[in-house]
Amino acid sequence: MALAALVGITAVWGYTFLIVQSAVELMPVMDFMAWRFAAAALVMLILRPKCLRGITRQELLRGAGLGVVLGLGYIAQTYGLLYASAAVSGFITGMFVVLTPVMAWIILRHKTDGKTWLLVALATVGVALLSLYGWSVGPGELLTLGCAVLFAIHIVGLGEWSPCYDPYTFAFLQIATVGVISIIAAAPGGITLPPDVEVWTTVGITAVFATALAFIVQTWAQSLVSPTRAAIVMTMEPVFAGLFAVIVGGEQLTLRTLLGGACIVAAMLIINLRSVRATPGHT
Repeated sequence: MALAALVGITAVWGYTFLIVQSAVELMPVMDFMAWRFAAAALVMLILRPKCLRGITRQELLRGAGLGVVLGLGYIAQTYGLLYASAAVSGFITGMFVVLTPVMAWIILRHKTDGKTWLLVALATVGVALLSLYGWSVGPGELLTLGCAVLFAIHIVGLGEWSPCYDPYTFAFLQIATVGVISIIAAAPGGITLPPDVEVWTTVGITAVFATALAFIVQTWAQSLVSPTRAAIVMTMEPVFAGLFAVIVGGEQLTLRTLLGGACIVAAMLIINLRSVRATPGHT
């Protein structure tokens, strides 16, 4: 169920590529992020106003710490897009799949077996086929690589700490922190209001479904599955982005897209099969 839930939120994230792309053409990216994460935190607080009751200092510090890592990752990715193409940015961001077990080893000294490394490599090849169309090294690429490192650290930290706390409260702390960081980053130029109903609708969809609900599900799911497995499953995001781009956006489906999606799906299915076989009572 946890792995299936992760697939579900990657589908939501994949869909939002289309609507967010249109929204940020009409307003500054950091302003959009500020509205998105602030609205998501407000919705979560309204739905469960007592979510912070009984919170410990350790939980607050860990939740806020992961929120800072996540927020800095989004900012690095956003500013990296000013200097690098979206395709190259997408591939480098997808490197969090490779970097997650590396960060788990560096930070927590968790060992990863050879078979998992092969699946990580297979998923990485899939991401490359989907999004890599050129390569150069510059400030945009370096910023986006920093984003991938931060996303990997966030996944590792979430896998380590989320089993200790209520998923709702822990997710709220992270989202609220990202909201504060986004507001601070957007404030110097003045925070712009969404210009029309369509952009307000996009803010609502991304705040409720792609942020509040998605991070609650991710926090809960990562209390049950390892960071490396979560990272591999979450590479389904570019697959769904490609599918929605073809079905909704009218983009052409190429052989390269099919091969990239097949690699990612294969890695996900194999890791799931291994997980089932490793569970007591399954044969």
